[in-house]
Amino acid sequence: MNQQRMIVWGVGLLFGLILIFNTFYVVDQRKQAVVTRFGEPVRVVNAFRENDPGLKLKVPFFETVLMLDKRNQPLEAAQEEIIAADQQRLVVDAFLRYRISDPLQFYRTLRDERTAADRLERLVNSSLRQVLGRVTSSDIVAGRRDELMRATRADVTTRARQSQLGIEVIDVRVKRVDLPQQIQLSVFRRMQTSRQQEAARRRAVGEQQKREIIAGADKEVAITLATATEEGEKVRGEGDAKRAAIFAQAYGKNPSFAAFYRAMQAYDGALGQGDTTMILNPSSDFFRYFEKGPNGR
Repeated sequence: MNQQRMIVWGVGLLFGLILIFNTFYVVDQRKQAVVTRFGEPVRVVNAFRENDPGLKLKVPFFETVLMLDKRNQPLEAAQEEIIAADQQRLVVDAFLRYRISDPLQFYRTLRDERTAADRLERLVNSSLRQVLGRVTSSDIVAGRRDELMRATRADVTTRARQSQLGIEVIDVRVKRVDLPQQIQLSVFRRMQTSRQQEAARRRAVGEQQKREIIAGADKEVAITLATATEEGEKVRGEGDAKRAAIFAQAYGKNPSFAAFYRAMQAYDGALGQGDTTMILNPSSDFFRYFEKGPNGR
C-alpha cells in the first residue's frame, strides 16, 4: 500500500509540476509575448509601448507563448548589385533597423523573426534597386546619399505597411558602395595607366625644363666669359696704350738710350733661347752695339 501511495503521490507531483510549467510563464521587460490558442493568436502580453512584464498565466496545454523582442532589431542585408541610371554597375551593402510594433499582425504574417529577416531583406533590396536605379553612380556614392536614403526608407516603410508585416522601419542606410570585382580590376588598370601616363608627362616636362635651365646657364656662362674677355682686352689695351705712352715719353727724353734699350730687348728675344741658331753678317746693323768703340770698349 505504501508503495502504491508513493507512486500515486509521485505521479500527482509530476502532473502538478507539468501543470505549473504549462500554466505560468515569465515575460522579460525586453520581450513581448504572443499567446496563441491552437495556433491562433489571442492576446499580447507586455506589447510594444506597454510595460507589463513579470509572471503570467495561460490556459495549460491549450495555449502556447511565443516571445518576440521589443527592442530595435538590426538587419544586415546581403550585398545587392544594382545598375545606376548611367548604366554603372554597383554593389550596395545596406542595413536596416526595425522594431515589432504590432505583434499579432507580425505573427499572422511572418510567424517568427527569422522569416521576418528574410522578408525584410527582400524588401530592402527591391527598394534599393528601384530608388538607386533612377540616379547616377556619382549621386549614389556622394552627391545625394542622404536624400536617397530617406527615399529608400520611405519606400521600405510603405512596402512593409502594405504587406501588413506588423513592423516599424526605423532607418535604412547604405554602409558601402563598391564596384563589382571585375570592374574594380578594370578601373584599377585604367587608373594605373593614367598615373603612368601622367608620370611620363611630368618626367618629360621636367626633362624639358632641365634642358632649358642648362641651356640658359650655358648661355649665361658664355655671355659672362665674353664680357669678361672683352673687359680684359679693353683693360689690356688701355694698359698697353699707357705703357706705349710712357715708353714714348721716355724715348723722347733720351732717344739714344731708348734705341739701346730696344736693342737689348731684341738681343734677349733673339739670343735668349739656348737652342737658337742665327746666321748673320757681322757687319749687320743688328750687332752695332757689339762693335768696339774708339776707346776699345
